[in-house]
Order: sequence, then structure tokens, then C-alpha cells
Amino acid sequence: MSPLTITSRDAATGPVLEITGDLDHATAPELRRAVDNLTLTAGQLLVLDLAGLDYCDSSGITTLLAARNLSIDQHAAIALAAVPDNTARILRIVGLDRVFTIHPDTSTATAASSAVG
Repeated sequence: MSPLTITSRDAATGPVLEITGDLDHATAPELRRAVDNLTLTAGQLLVLDLAGLDYCDSSGITTLLAARNLSIDQHAAIALAAVPDNTARILRIVGLDRVFTIHPDTSTATAASSAVG
């Protein structure tokens, strides 16, 4: 089991959370707290960088959806970046690849054209 690490930084489009390690039942509340502590403004883009994600179970998926709901509630957008193949497969199977905007990397996600108009 890899410990979960969440690193927050700001990009021109809004906050970026870099998530590394295992996102599961034991660690999902950490991401939920990190997202709940964000202040998003209308038009911003929250990017969840999953390049370092080793594992994601259903609790992790639920937390990603909670982050999406928070973004919507605050009139912001959300995107996932660098989604590992195993997690991308799960997202496709359950249809969440049509719910989330998915980018190959954070720099693509934070390009000015990705921001909410």
C-alpha cells in the first residue's frame, strides 16, 4: 500500500491537486478534506493530477465525484489529468469518462483554452 500524498499548487486556470499513492477507503477522506478546503471561484478550473496515482478503488471514485460536485456548486469546472490506465479503464467501464474532462497531462489541462468561459 502506497501512502496518499496530496500536493496543492495554483495554475493560471485555478488550483491543481497532485495526487500520488493509493486512493482507497482508508485515504479517500484525505482527498475529500483537501477538496473541501479549496476555495473555487466561478470560472476556475480544478485539476486533479493523477499521474502518481497507484491505485483507486470505489471510495476513490466516489471522492472524485464529490470533487466534481463541489466544483459545479461553486460554478467552476473540473478536469482529470494524467489518469493511469487502470483508473481510466474503470472510468470508462462505469461511464465516468463522459462525466469528467480528461487530459493527457496537467499542462494540457491548465492551458488557457481549458478554463471555463
